Amino acid sequence: MNVTQALALAGVILLAAMSPGPDFVIMLRSVLTGGRRAGMACAAGIASGVLAWAVVTSVGIAGLLAASAVAFTVVKLVGAAYLVLLGVQALLAARRGGYEQADEPESEQPRRSAFVAYRQGLITNLFNPKVAVFFLALWPQFLPHDASVTDTAILTAVAALTPLVWFTILANVVTGLRRFLTASKVRRTIDAVMGTLLIGIGVRIAVSQ
Repeated sequence: MNVTQALALAGVILLAAMSPGPDFVIMLRSVLTGGRRAGMACAAGIASGVLAWAVVTSVGIAGLLAASAVAFTVVKLVGAAYLVLLGVQALLAARRGGYEQADEPESEQPRRSAFVAYRQGLITNLFNPKVAVFFLALWPQFLPHDASVTDTAILTAVAALTPLVWFTILANVVTGLRRFLTASKVRRTIDAVMGTLLIGIGVRIAVSQ
């Protein structure tokens, strides 16, 4: 185990985190509905989900999941249904309209929105079978069977901290644009697009092999 391996893993995880997908959509909507606090909570939820998959892959549980068609299908369908539910909620919000301009101080944002955002980021990753497949393919390249507990802990921490840093930065960038993004017409368009994307991603996951 060396610094080069850790940096290489961080680079691969970062590229995966930067690619468009449900994590980005969930984080963006969290900021729009709950502000900076919700966006950073969502980033923590995403990182927690990645951490969980890194841990279960290290101990071999993810391999058992992939080997069981029934278990894999259950995880896949639960994750797909959750994304579709979030997508429908976004479309309903776009249909209702009536958005309020986000001009209140960040400290006045309700704490509940941060908890909801964390939960959404966590569940989206825990029930995304593509994350499991990603780790099953990636982990053996960096973590041999004879790796020490210390090596495993370091790589697991790197796997979790990388998306945490990326989505925290992204949440703060989106927060800076929040006043514009929460204008009624803009927000309605964003909700419609995000809802459609989430439903599309959910359906694609559900029908994937």
